[in-house]
Amino acid sequence: MYTHHDPTPLQDICAEIGLVSASGRLQDVLTLAEAVARRQTTVMILGESGTGKEMIARLIHASSARREGPLVPVNCSSLMGTLFESQLFGHVRGAFTGAITDTIGFFQAADTGTLFLDEIGDLNFELQSKLLRVLQDNYVIPVGSVRPKPVDVRVLAATNCDLRERVRDGKFREDLFYRLNVITIEVPPLRERREDILPLAQYFLKNLADFYEEPVKQLGEDVAKVLLEYRWPGNVRQLINVIEYVVTVQPGQAVLLPDLPVELLRDIERQGTSGGFRTLDDLEREHIRRAMELAAGEKSAAAKMLGIARPRLYRKMRKYRLEQSAE
Repeated sequence: MYTHHDPTPLQDICAEIGLVSASGRLQDVLTLAEAVARRQTTVMILGESGTGKEMIARLIHASSARREGPLVPVNCSSLMGTLFESQLFGHVRGAFTGAITDTIGFFQAADTGTLFLDEIGDLNFELQSKLLRVLQDNYVIPVGSVRPKPVDVRVLAATNCDLRERVRDGKFREDLFYRLNVITIEVPPLRERREDILPLAQYFLKNLADFYEEPVKQLGEDVAKVLLEYRWPGNVRQLINVIEYVVTVQPGQAVLLPDLPVELLRDIERQGTSGGFRTLDDLEREHIRRAMELAAGEKSAAAKMLGIARPRLYRKMRKYRLEQSAE
């Protein structure tokens, strides 16, 4: 069984696992997660794909008395049939073709620690009863065996779907739902905690700079504005991908609008045409005008500041009618 340890400050745990938060919405989530961590209650973590549900699971584990034990994450959407049973509960030698040795499953691997069942809503219906049995009885029976193996595991589950709706549709067992859904923690999408966007971007920029042993790249003013206003359908995972992209393709220190992924720029323009969002052309026009002001009208200096060739600057100035003719 787990043993008592003096609690570690929340901010230290967040720093240790790389959980960045500047918004009140996410701070409330972290406070609740820390309180829940002190108990052994099963927790359901809700949120859109890419919001950081696994990070909340890691926070709960690291804040709990089980933190010296393992945290084992399992993606339920990738487990089907006998493979699910074998990977979750283990198997004995000869249980099926290819089972040449006894093998423990995820539950036994997580013994004295925490098992994180991600995408629990995708779990095959016929396998849900077997999971429920383990949660109720605290033992597993490996595939091909009749001998129960006791396990001491705390279970955290997560989903991005509406489990209540799946229960109503007969796709998720009601008894398993209530067994898992003792405490609910909902992680807000990135568009609802915009104060986190730039701190997260800076955190990822620094991590990549440390990894590649190079100076930290700086976000241009208009790039920061775009990141703040964008709707982020892929949430934090999408932001990570964008930052990794610009670090890879931009050889210089300043990250400018043209350095952003093409797919993102297209999405920004589509978002702009729906109203309530400035178009990429508007942002670029303002960016060039500001560069010209800072360069006191010197086009060569402005082009260097923008990180583009002078002919390209001239074409853009003509496009946006910032000057009647190029030099």
